[in-house]
Amino acid sequence: MLKRPQHATNSSVREPGNLRCRLLEQFKALSNDVRLQILEWLKEPAKNFPPTHAPNGWVEGVCVTHIQQKAGLSPSTASTHLAVLQRAGLVQSSRIGGWTYYRRNEEAIAAFANRVGREL
Repeated sequence: MLKRPQHATNSSVREPGNLRCRLLEQFKALSNDVRLQILEWLKEPAKNFPPTHAPNGWVEGVCVTHIQQKAGLSPSTASTHLAVLQRAGLVQSSRIGGWTYYRRNEEAIAAFANRVGREL
């Protein structure tokens, strides 16, 4: 009989040594159509969002308000989806003044894709 693996709590999922739980957290984050769509939009922000007024252009990412409006979500629902993606390490955020900007974490996405291709 196979034993179901014990998984860490959310706080320990972020520990670097817990790669299996990190992988599960990333799969869970990607299992939602809205979150997948957000990641797709963030891949080409200039194509998918209005012009940015961030000091460093698209380097900072996309304003949470633009993501929320494009997805047709309430601010709290958009923030919840972005928080799930951020906990999974798939997006990063920057705070500039009163605005929060999100961008893809390309390094983490590449590592996830590599690990899936190698181990599954």
